[in-house]
Amino acid sequence: MAAINPSDNDRETTRRDFLKQSSVLASAAMAGTLGLQSRLHAAGSDILRVGMIGCGGRNTGAAAQALAADPGARLVAMCDIFMDRVKNKRGILIEQAKDQVMVDDDHCFAGFDGYKKVIESSDVVVIANAAKFHPLHALTAITAGRHVFVEKPHGIDPAGIKVLQKAASLARQKGLCLVSGLQSRYHLGYEETVKRIHDGAIGEIVSIEENFLRAPYVITERQPSMTELQWQCSTQYHFRWLSGDDVPQSLVHNLDRASWVMGNEVPVKCHGMGGRSSMTAPIYGDVFDHHAVVYEFANGVPIYAFCRTTTGCYDESSSLVRGSKGQADITSCRITGETQWRWTDRCNPYQREHDLLFAAIRSGQPINNGDYMARSTMTGIMGQISCYTGKEVTWDQAMASDFYYPPSAEACHDTMAPPTRPGPDGSYPVPIPGATKMI
Repeated sequence: MAAINPSDNDRETTRRDFLKQSSVLASAAMAGTLGLQSRLHAAGSDILRVGMIGCGGRNTGAAAQALAADPGARLVAMCDIFMDRVKNKRGILIEQAKDQVMVDDDHCFAGFDGYKKVIESSDVVVIANAAKFHPLHALTAITAGRHVFVEKPHGIDPAGIKVLQKAASLARQKGLCLVSGLQSRYHLGYEETVKRIHDGAIGEIVSIEENFLRAPYVITERQPSMTELQWQCSTQYHFRWLSGDDVPQSLVHNLDRASWVMGNEVPVKCHGMGGRSSMTAPIYGDVFDHHAVVYEFANGVPIYAFCRTTTGCYDESSSLVRGSKGQADITSCRITGETQWRWTDRCNPYQREHDLLFAAIRSGQPINNGDYMARSTMTGIMGQISCYTGKEVTWDQAMASDFYYPPSAEACHDTMAPPTRPGPDGSYPVPIPGATKMI
């Protein structure tokens, strides 16, 4: 297998013919490995082999949390587009959990196909790479009988969400865990705040405001030795075909909380706007630097959702639910108005999601987050499509669409040409609202 040459980019912090391939995978699964669960370590002293797909900062954190969650967890395989990332993060994890890291050089894999080798080697797979690949990699792992943790977003286009839904359905049939990186659902303080909203602490919900405003995310200098494909993969958050842009990539956390508050309902429609104002240099790829989306639920309640990745501007991360009797600030775990309340305990939802994942594997009582994974991610995708096209987008339109960002995830390979190239000025072309067509 050819590996993309190493890069020294390593500063990542804290997905379609696609549908055809997924159908083949799902059919193969039902023909094969239904009995695998019986060997997946029901006894607490058994070893659980953990594999990493993606070796950026987020998955390194997820792997560390997986190891901390269960004394029998052993990291046995790792892959990334870049081999130097694999080796570097292996060293970091050895420093953190020496006795639980058992990854030899033969189980360090690079290139687009490395995920297959990791899945072969593992019982539990943690996935946090370019979001384009999340549905395919999750479905492949579940088809092989593996438990899966997968970061958000859980797809970047409607076709990817359909693959994710197949993965979630298959996991249920096979008794496997599918746990989401939408960690808000694992935060005890957020859970208590949402419960109090549902119990009427702020009265009837009038509106929801969601903000994710910050500086550009993970800016990476291009190394002179990099090919165009290597460059784009090294800074995947800034290319639409890899990340899906900022509404599904980042605002998905906020939209998931909003759906949760609304009883896991979905918005019936949305309209959005966005573009590039100042972050236009080639280093920022082909994504927008600001978005605003207004969603509407069937009962008329709106979500006013905003995300921005620009420097020198006001920053805020919040989920504000306004009601007829007060307001809830979910991320601050606070309610004001007729009811005055604040949650003051502590919770690390990143660790808790792995604690519960491994406990579920041990107990044989699987967790499956697939419903809200698909629902919340599609909410982000429909908003992103509206921003790109300038058109109102309905939930039914989004769900009926098979649109995907080419090439398909399974068609990507180490020597391919990337689907976008810089223009004469070095900058990458971006969607044009009113002219761009997607669904």
